[in-house]
Amino acid sequence: MARTRASDFEEKQHQLLLTAANVFATQGMEKASMSQIASEAGVSKSLLYHYYPSKDALIFAIIEGHLDELDAALEEADDPALPPRDRLEQLVMTVLDAYKGADDQHKVQLNAGPALSDEQKAGITKIERRIVKHFSNVLNEIHPQLDTPERPLLMPVTMSLFGMMNWVYMWFRDGGKISREDYARVATTLILEGVKGVR
Repeated sequence: MARTRASDFEEKQHQLLLTAANVFATQGMEKASMSQIASEAGVSKSLLYHYYPSKDALIFAIIEGHLDELDAALEEADDPALPPRDRLEQLVMTVLDAYKGADDQHKVQLNAGPALSDEQKAGITKIERRIVKHFSNVLNEIHPQLDTPERPLLMPVTMSLFGMMNWVYMWFRDGGKISREDYARVATTLILEGVKGVR
């Protein structure tokens, strides 16, 4: 007989993924073991393997869940009725908000490449492209000259913005003199004003 799901299954699963992400982020992909993750999560090793049959499946679940949540948040926040600059800043703020408390998942995402299969990488890339599209669409609306056959700069500019957002966890501290809102404005301004000087 198949196991029935407990009413708090999703909450427990989410907590398990958070714990696993912390172990991977602190111990590294190679050193972290399923036994260690099960122990840290307070579950049996057999239960962990029941839901995640391998370490790469667990790593994939962490990244997929993290990116799916970000994509959903961006879908909800993206408001075409806003002036383009405000729309872009709102998207940047949404990413920075999504990264709050998610440093472990973010580190796993950045370092998981060698641990994943080609199929898993393709699944993650598909979500990442949806996320990036939110930003490239707005940047193209503001500066359509970035997307020309002669100088296809839309993607390099878009990914430069992601560079500013993705590495914020390395230096940003909540409660400091610079808030997430402050940095959202800074990143938006740097991209939009910087693009004006691109020739």
